[in-house]
Amino acid sequence: MSESRTPLSLLAYPRPSVAADTAALTVAGDDLMVLVVRRREEHHAGEWALPGTFLRERETLAGAVLRSLRDKAGIEGRVPQQLHVFDDPGRDDRGWTLSVAHVDAVPFRDLETPLQSDDVRLASVTADTDLIAGLPYGHADMVRLAVERLRQDYLQTPDPAGLLPEPFTLKDLRDLHEAVAGRPLMRDTFRRVMEPQLTGTGQMSDGTRGRPSRLWRRRS
Repeated sequence: MSESRTPLSLLAYPRPSVAADTAALTVAGDDLMVLVVRRREEHHAGEWALPGTFLRERETLAGAVLRSLRDKAGIEGRVPQQLHVFDDPGRDDRGWTLSVAHVDAVPFRDLETPLQSDDVRLASVTADTDLIAGLPYGHADMVRLAVERLRQDYLQTPDPAGLLPEPFTLKDLRDLHEAVAGRPLMRDTFRRVMEPQLTGTGQMSDGTRGRPSRLWRRRS
């Protein structure tokens, strides 16, 4: 007859704190940028960081992410995607903390109100490398991985995150993809890949930015 065992309480196991951080990316002009917020908490107070928070009791990760974006960056109505779990035991000098990092690509027009705050700004992933490298809690690694994810998404698909208002010209679309990629793209190759995935509107641009060009929409 087997000996019955009393199940161990979960309190018998060591538990890390759990954080949720979000790399919110956007394109402003011809630059790929990430949103950072000024920390109000005592730890690293006044420094820039990704919007993030600790998971509250009985709270979902998705709920924590939306709460941090709302309370720290003034952003609402988004659906960030999980990116990666950062579990280096030394990533947070306050103690053992793992972070479930998230990523979201946000149209610049949706950030105009949040950016009116002095505690919210955009950092260029190419020009503000020192600022990004100095982000606390391993946030620089989160930004790097988020940028890699977004660039991969944009390789073969026209503006999958919907950063560009419709309708648009092929040049508008290529300019956006070049900003995401961080490099020039061959015009003819880009057109061959993207045009079959677009639907023409039958209209032309007004010519205020060069010659009139065909207008397109993304296929649904």
